[in-house]
Amino acid sequence: MKSVDLKSKPYYLNEKDIAWVENTIAEMTTKEKIGQLFINLFHDLNPDNGKKIIEKYHLGGARYISADSDKVYNLLSGLQKNSKIPLLIAANCDNGADGAMKDGTYIATAAQCEASGDEKLAYNAGYVSGREASAIGCNWTFNPIADILYNWRNTIVNTRAYGTNPENVIKYTSAYIDGLNQSNIAACAKHFPGDGTEERDQHLVLGVNESSCEEWDATFGRVYKHLIDEGVPTIMAGHIALPEYQYKLNPNLKYEDILPATLSPELINGLLKEKLGFNGLVVTDASHMTGIAAAMRRKDAVPRTIASGCDMFLFFNDQEEDFTYMLEGYENGVITEERLQDALRRILGLKAALKLHEKQQEGTLIPSKEGLKIVGCEEHLDMAAEAADRGISLVKDTLNQLPIKPNTHKRIRLHTLYGEIGGLMGATNESEKIIIEELEKAGFEVTINDGTTRNKGKVADLENDFDAVFIFADIVGYAAENNYRIRWKCAQSTDVPWFVYEIPTVFVSLNFTTHLTDVPMVKTYINAYKDTREVIRQTIQKIMGEAEFKGTHFNENVWCEKWETRR
Repeated sequence: MKSVDLKSKPYYLNEKDIAWVENTIAEMTTKEKIGQLFINLFHDLNPDNGKKIIEKYHLGGARYISADSDKVYNLLSGLQKNSKIPLLIAANCDNGADGAMKDGTYIATAAQCEASGDEKLAYNAGYVSGREASAIGCNWTFNPIADILYNWRNTIVNTRAYGTNPENVIKYTSAYIDGLNQSNIAACAKHFPGDGTEERDQHLVLGVNESSCEEWDATFGRVYKHLIDEGVPTIMAGHIALPEYQYKLNPNLKYEDILPATLSPELINGLLKEKLGFNGLVVTDASHMTGIAAAMRRKDAVPRTIASGCDMFLFFNDQEEDFTYMLEGYENGVITEERLQDALRRILGLKAALKLHEKQQEGTLIPSKEGLKIVGCEEHLDMAAEAADRGISLVKDTLNQLPIKPNTHKRIRLHTLYGEIGGLMGATNESEKIIIEELEKAGFEVTINDGTTRNKGKVADLENDFDAVFIFADIVGYAAENNYRIRWKCAQSTDVPWFVYEIPTVFVSLNFTTHLTDVPMVKTYINAYKDTREVIRQTIQKIMGEAEFKGTHFNENVWCEKWETRR
């Protein structure tokens, strides 16, 4: 096992900081040490209830269910106030600060950054994430995503991956981190050893990266080596196996011994910490995902993550039970004293590198509530508008149907497509209202098609009643199925684009970039990447020809390896 060096990258601690780390560990009780390994997910934003959890389990970190900035601020302020040791508080700022709070500013998805061809969008996403997340009390974000989208069927990282090759992923993740580093907030590259080669979801199954050792070194390994060399302080281990490398690093492994990275000492100690030289903190992916449950009993898995080289455990299943599992794992020797001490040094070392201990002593650990004014400020909204303009992509217009304007195509039949409502992503159909409002503001007359009937009616009626059809797909989510596709409202629904040769038809995706696999017959297809009002408004402007489509660097996955999608 490679022990941490707190004087080196990514910590660079001085003797005073190291003394704080060592003295704090020495003064901890055993239960306090075990508590530092855990990051709790706070579903309840009541600070009083949060205080009870902090005091009982001595947490090292926190995440929370998203809410408006003022509510999140109150929760996080209470958590830090009641924690003996300052907390690492994390958010998921994939695309901007909308991942930290409901009213945070969305900038751009990774796919949108790639489509723009300009790393400035990724920089701005990191910059805004850091500024707004710090304002509510976060000091850590589980970003950037360092996955590579090799398999177009993969919907877990479809819009979250910065590209289909290591060069693009390196370019944009580095820019994101540069922007993030303008604030006192730690980055976390994920999901080691890399998602994007298969189509399944680790929320539902144990994931597998099928790369050979040589392939991995040239792709995912190249990305992680670059980020490590650049000083990324934390890395998230995915519930993803890398069998070829595991066999190489431990030839004695049997087929049944192959485990996800979160439970694999070969991948965390052997590959990440030793071969790639990572000296920072490793956090597991969410432990309630089936990817870890599919590997072994939870009683064994909880302490095994730390024993295998991970340093923090993301989320309880049941607080009392998981804490007991971890404590018993230490008492029974599954987690050695050496491994526990090393994990604690990495955890407290990160806190010291962020100067959380000094801020706690100075009384500045909790940011001023005045800082919330930066959330959704004009500067950030301008960046969001620029990102929309630079990223929205016209993938094809093979019949040259654009522009479509109110003075030539006033009467619009509108189709809206949604997947699961609610779910892990909290998906809604609220974008339908925004779409209608923005189309009407632009001067169109809109008639919504509900798609719940197979009765297509006369072609002549369609042509007489409408001038064009717009289809907006806002299908989001994961953890309910392994691959998200268009699900029509009924069998042979009238929403299915049977009318593409009868009337000008425009299809707009507000999320996944690979819907052409289900609608290859549409002749005008746009990837817009997000369902914000700004994105929808600018998409309509571009359809009308009032602005050009500038997102021309989208990757080949949009064609879904189907010949007919290009027609």
